[in-house]
Amino acid sequence: MKLPSSLLLSTRLAAAGLLLLMTSACASPPPPAPPASPGSPTSPAAPAAPAAASSLWQQIQAASANPVCDNDSQCHTIGVGAKACGGPQSYLPWSSKQDDGATLKQLVERHAAALRAQDAREAMMSTCSVVSDPGASCRANRCVLNPASAGSQPNVR
Repeated sequence: MKLPSSLLLSTRLAAAGLLLLMTSACASPPPPAPPASPGSPTSPAAPAAPAAASSLWQQIQAASANPVCDNDSQCHTIGVGAKACGGPQSYLPWSSKQDDGATLKQLVERHAAALRAQDAREAMMSTCSVVSDPGASCRANRCVLNPASAGSQPNVR
């Protein structure tokens, strides 16, 4: 059975349009801005953002460095980082035995905001995979993340 040429043409055009639509979703981000010339002024906010996120990350690590515990009820997790599609990059364990976590939560919020701003500036794309909260438990008087389940996804940004 031979198809009429007008039907064949419209089918080909539809297929080509669909192909273009699908490949445009995988487009690469725009190229980075060229470096500033020696005489031109630079934006002080651009280099400061990664440094701010790095400094906040160090403060988060320090605030969660001593997750001592007597039992599981003192162990908690907090989502850290920010994926371009939303949600945390990973989780850290923390203990409520000696601290209510308010400072840690504030640092984590500021760190995530800095990363979201950086992602927006750099047109960052993400896999949009969801990182599940593994929960935490008290092992040898330290809060630790529970082992990942067999079907868990790798931590990708």
